[in-house]
Amino acid sequence: MKAIQLLLLCLFAAPLVAQEKSAPALKKEALTANQQAFLNLPEEKRNEFVKILTEANRLFQQKRIFETIDKVQKAASIFSDSPEIYNLRGSCYVEMRAFDKALADFQKAQSFSSDASVSDYNIDFNIGEVYFVTKQWQKSVDTFAKVMRALPPENVALGRLVEFKILLGKKKLGLDNDVTILAGKYDFLDDSPFYYYVQAVLEYDKKNSLKAEEWLAIAGRIFQDPNVVAPWQDTLVEYGYIKSFYGDDDPTEK
Repeated sequence: MKAIQLLLLCLFAAPLVAQEKSAPALKKEALTANQQAFLNLPEEKRNEFVKILTEANRLFQQKRIFETIDKVQKAASIFSDSPEIYNLRGSCYVEMRAFDKALADFQKAQSFSSDASVSDYNIDFNIGEVYFVTKQWQKSVDTFAKVMRALPPENVALGRLVEFKILLGKKKLGLDNDVTILAGKYDFLDDSPFYYYVQAVLEYDKKNSLKAEEWLAIAGRIFQDPNVVAPWQDTLVEYGYIKSFYGDDDPTEK
């Protein structure tokens, strides 16, 4: 199984409980329908929901997937109209390589947005990842472009990673001019691994794996936190430049 970088949502329930206590005059129109429905639950039920879903997130971070799904189902029995439920269960399905189910859950999570024209970039990123790993390149590029439009400018780390994925998707689509422009967008002074991983990609395309690995090693020395480079490394695995540790039995490989 290849590792896939996914984004989990912050629990919307906890801040809403706090809002209710500190700002009882909160305007109803500021809330989505499902958020208002959650506030209509008894406080005991709201607190139980938050507790269970918090535990589910903890279990997911530990890769205890089936236990996570069990907790998610318990949370859903209290309140089912939560995007966090579907986003988290979709993430579990990704780990299980059940991509169709994952996509359906991510899209369900996104449906709770109060404005269809506004992207929840956390969920859209996960949708884009499913398209990326299943080689649906046009859908992947389009979805990641949507993420970029919604992403706060200060979130540089995620923005650069998304642009890298867009670059790779456009390579598969044969959009060479776009790839060239995007590849030259940042240099070695940029505070992300983008430049070094782009150089590695260029070397892989020349069938020069040793030189590509040198660029990856440079990135590793500069960005020494494994958590920084891991999603970039995973992206190369998903794309096919680097062989998966788990072998070639991935059903998504063409």
